[in-house]
Amino acid sequence: VQLVESGGGLVQPGGSLRLSCAASGFTFSRYAMGWARQAPGKGRAWVSAIYTDGRTSYADSVKGRFTMSRDNAKNTVYLQMNSLKPEDTAVYYCARCSGYVCYDRYMVDYWGQGTQVTVSS
Repeated sequence: VQLVESGGGLVQPGGSLRLSCAASGFTFSRYAMGWARQAPGKGRAWVSAIYTDGRTSYADSVKGRFTMSRDNAKNTVYLQMNSLKPEDTAVYYCARCSGYVCYDRYMVDYWGQGTQVTVSS
């Protein structure tokens, strides 16, 4: 299993970024996928998940601003982040969950290496 994130960077408050996670080494369409983030000095926090049937779930802190999607033909998940705030600054990790649904980071069996997102003026 390999998960490779991309798309991180520096953005001003109110701006947007789209993260991508390219997956390989498993049958992508059979697994729920997720995103988590870790800010400096804090633990890893769950951000969002997308199930095999396309349903999504989000942490309250990003609901209405972030949108997660998947393209099973490309074995890729995306995280569209809008209206970014300084408190969104973190390393963002892509995750494969162990089943068809995914409620939190305890259901993750593989992690990507992470991509840095910095929101600052």
